[in-house]
Amino acid sequence: MTTLTIEDKYFEDKYWDDAVVGEECISPPYEVTEARVMAYADLTGDHTPVHTDEAYARTTPFGTRVAHGLFGLSVADGLKTKSDMRFMPGMSLGWEWTFVAPIKLGDTVRVRFHVGTKRESKSKPGWGILVLPSELINQRDEVVQKGEHRVMVPRKSA
Repeated sequence: MTTLTIEDKYFEDKYWDDAVVGEECISPPYEVTEARVMAYADLTGDHTPVHTDEAYARTTPFGTRVAHGLFGLSVADGLKTKSDMRFMPGMSLGWEWTFVAPIKLGDTVRVRFHVGTKRESKSKPGWGILVLPSELINQRDEVVQKGEHRVMVPRKSA
């Protein structure tokens, strides 16, 4: 296994073979700040007022600014890479993702995920496929987004 350091914590990247169906992990926290939401708006070009204009956002059903839906998915994916259950670099095969509740500025989110299924790749010898059901939860442990990530990970025997 490869050992990496992130924020003074050591992680060992796992191979497909190391994945245990049912194993669960919760990421470190991430604060959703105005600066981060505005940087995301600038990066993507999505300056929709519900994300960027507090006066406008107060007139919406949310009552305040909320983060972009894809901001939440992006944060969830990034938080997985800072978690204790971290896999060798592989290939993302896709996401199925649902926006359940708003992510408000000032929220602190974490991603809770587990190994749902695993199988050897039929088309790419030396690789395996994991399905990682995931939930993005806020500081009140409310699910704000959920879904699953399918990822191809190298095998030790490769």
